[in-house]
Amino acid sequence: MELIGAQWRKSTRSSGNGGDCIEVADNLPGIVGVRDSKAPAGPALVFGPMAWRAFVAMAKAHDQA
Repeated sequence: MELIGAQWRKSTRSSGNGGDCIEVADNLPGIVGVRDSKAPAGPALVFGPMAWRAFVAMAKAHDQA
């Protein structure tokens, strides 16, 4: 799947010290891309918007537990 035109942003939990971070691109219609910020030319995962929202909701719930 092509992610041409993706506008990547780092996680708000990123410490900015070059550590383990993910970047998310949610500006493309019908898909959400996720990649490792240390390897921007490497592979990316692609999710549908509903699956991505479910993942984020579960991650937030786990973080608050």
